[in-house]
Amino acid sequence: MIYTVTFNPSLDYIVSVDDFQMGRTNRTTSEMLLPGGKGINVSTVLRNLGVESTALGFVAGFTGEALENELCRMGVQSGFIRLQQGITRINLKLKNIEGTEINGQGPSIGEEQVAQLDEQLSRLQQGDVLVLAGSIPASMPDDMYRRILASLADKEVLTAVDATRDLLLNVLEYHPFLIKPNNHELGEIFDVELRTREEVVPYGRKLQERGARNVLISMAGEGAVLVAEDGSVHSAPAPKGTLVNGVGAGDSMVAGFLAGWLERKDYEHAFYMGVAAGSASAFSEHLATGQEVAAVYQQLKNKEA
Repeated sequence: MIYTVTFNPSLDYIVSVDDFQMGRTNRTTSEMLLPGGKGINVSTVLRNLGVESTALGFVAGFTGEALENELCRMGVQSGFIRLQQGITRINLKLKNIEGTEINGQGPSIGEEQVAQLDEQLSRLQQGDVLVLAGSIPASMPDDMYRRILASLADKEVLTAVDATRDLLLNVLEYHPFLIKPNNHELGEIFDVELRTREEVVPYGRKLQERGARNVLISMAGEGAVLVAEDGSVHSAPAPKGTLVNGVGAGDSMVAGFLAGWLERKDYEHAFYMGVAAGSASAFSEHLATGQEVAAVYQQLKNKEA
């Protein structure tokens, strides 16, 4: 079973407002309310690819209940821990004003609730997959990712970590199966600017030297690179398509890679599945469907032929 953890999930209220004006009453022309959070995005795309997973994390209040109900409607299994205080945050995103959003803070998570999550994760067994994605709320220990991977070190659980800077570097000693920095995050770690697919390869290998098994590097319009555990390097330019919505593309890439790996245990296939899923989500209003991923995957394979 694949488990994803979203420490601070959200209900994303995505609206379009024609001719938005500051200081005025603006009315929406379209609106959607969707479950949000990096781990939840991974679980959603896995579901769209026909792969079961269980979404874990913390929810609170009426918004938390609405989030769980929507995931159930979508067919995503969940095992969220309910908090007694606060509400799951609402993130307001202005769809037609690129990059404009207001994100809520989310509820405070205490030591008792962290212990409940530890108990859930202690049940993972050999062959299970755990995805840790995104930031950690200020109310939680800043070494939470490291603590989780340390607790699973002897269980032969495959772990995937999509995080930045110290959150990522501090888990490498526990040999995560997959990490997914983008080229900018990778450059920040080593204080360099990385623009081309060729330039990221040696720095991906440096993260392997620190303990990572597979380093999947997303590069937006430049494509992606996989520095794999078996010594191979896989590189692909960005598939052709129109960027519609970049939110969730990186999470989709993680989901596609894991789905591909579990299907064939082949790094090239997993890489192409990751690139296809990430790109398909970027080309879509919502997170990619299985059909959309399959179409981009075929495009990638046709280029290779």
